[in-house]
Amino acid sequence: MTVSRPAPMLKSNPPVRLKGQRDPEATQRALLAAAVAEFAEKGLAGARIDEIARRSGVNKQLVYHHFGNKDDLYQAALEQVYAEIRTHERELKLGDLPPLAAMEKLVGFSFDYLVEHPEFIALLNDENRQSAPHVGRSKRLQDMHSPLIQLLQETLDRGAREGVFRTDLDPLNIYISLAALSYFYFSNGRTLSAIFDSDLGTAKAVAARRRHVVAFALGALRPLD
Repeated sequence: MTVSRPAPMLKSNPPVRLKGQRDPEATQRALLAAAVAEFAEKGLAGARIDEIARRSGVNKQLVYHHFGNKDDLYQAALEQVYAEIRTHERELKLGDLPPLAAMEKLVGFSFDYLVEHPEFIALLNDENRQSAPHVGRSKRLQDMHSPLIQLLQETLDRGAREGVFRTDLDPLNIYISLAALSYFYFSNGRTLSAIFDSDLGTAKAVAARRRHVVAFALGALRPLD
């Protein structure tokens, strides 16, 4: 069987043109959007400042003015993609939902986000290849993850009190496990498709995987018999 479209397929963002705007915030947004696309496609080593400037429609010197050097811009791009997913997680308002519904919504959202944002996977893969120096030195990234772990803790505690979750769940391990269930499928989609001679990037395959991930995750949270 020929594998036609292994998951995930990285989609390039179109160039963001500012058309002469003199708006520092708009300039930074355009540069970050272009940087995310360029770094996701080519990694830190292969990306070029000239191409980021071209994508954004911004003078090359403004890249250095707003972000310093390429390494600093790469860190800003990483912080941006993490900030976006954390922002969307907060918008889920999990604390307003019953614990089981909250976890189901979080797991489903996490899977869907990776479907829609292959650039997130590409950037994280590249940073891991470098042994995570940019994430390691970014206090912003460390700070934005603490509230998520706290929210998970509160949700797990509520579920334990209501008898719908186990009482021995660690929020950090739960976060890592939930992330892995979805992330591996997309980060290794091409090799998995080739090994098992099955196109895991089709809509049907992705939908089946989503159902499995949600059911598997919720099953692991429930009390042991």
